[in-house]
Amino acid sequence: MKDYPHKTVLIISGPTASGKTGVAVETALHFQTEIISADSRQCFKELKIGVARPPDEVLRKVKHYFTASHSIQDEVNASVFEKYALEKVNEIFKTHDVAVMAGGTGLYIKAFCEGLHEMPSVDPEWRKKILLNYKAEGLAWLQLEVKTKDPEFFIKAEIKNPQRLMRALEVIESTGRSILSYRNAETVKRHFNIVKIGLELPREDLLRNIHSRVDAMMNDGLLEEVNELLPFKNINALQTVGYSELFDYLGQKLSLEEAVDRIKKNTRQYAKRQMTWFRKDKEIRWFSPLQINEIISFAEMKCSTLQNN
Repeated sequence: MKDYPHKTVLIISGPTASGKTGVAVETALHFQTEIISADSRQCFKELKIGVARPPDEVLRKVKHYFTASHSIQDEVNASVFEKYALEKVNEIFKTHDVAVMAGGTGLYIKAFCEGLHEMPSVDPEWRKKILLNYKAEGLAWLQLEVKTKDPEFFIKAEIKNPQRLMRALEVIESTGRSILSYRNAETVKRHFNIVKIGLELPREDLLRNIHSRVDAMMNDGLLEEVNELLPFKNINALQTVGYSELFDYLGQKLSLEEAVDRIKKNTRQYAKRQMTWFRKDKEIRWFSPLQINEIISFAEMKCSTLQNN
């Protein structure tokens, strides 16, 4: 990749339902640039309502990358995102001094900023076996398997995130090595500037946003979206909040009310894990999503300073 010492990627992160899309769009419009999504679910073209994909009018207003760019049957992980995002940044920098990245998938953002080793190919038979066992035995089984076979990863893992746990188990079963051994020991130095902005809301406001968003998704047809995906329910990409709970409803394991309540609960827990992850990054400057003028002023100041250095 070329050196871009005077060009900057503005990264807008934060928990789900914190207003990242709105802030990212306003920031991109101000800098007349484009957005790379750092959301591990919005990249799937088959998923729309349940992943809060930006509306079509927003996507027409500002070019978005890594949004509806892949299929649920594609293998998408942090290493894939790192390569994809670096290619798109290179494209954006041909005509813009600033690129915006926005999303809540902390591992993807970390991979983009610091680099990861290439992840190994995994045996599809192991993937199928692990997924079937998880569906039959549940999260407790998955947690115990990872704790037993990759205890080093388990200590650091999001232990309530089945996708992360299944990925780690796939790798160690297929290669005999912990997934941690494929991650860079040293941070990669990127050939452009990175400015990190975090969005946070008072807890009560965030929970209200989460609950109202889930209700809006249901009103917008999330159940119908999930029903159409029923033939693919065992695909790894669909083992995620908003889909797995409604698969359980369609499989008569839960009532609809129980499934919706569980989506809200699991989304709250996911938001808490996101904040725990992002709080560890001391380079993030935190704002309320309502402080759009302050965010843009801060971004302008940082970009100007970096360009003049």
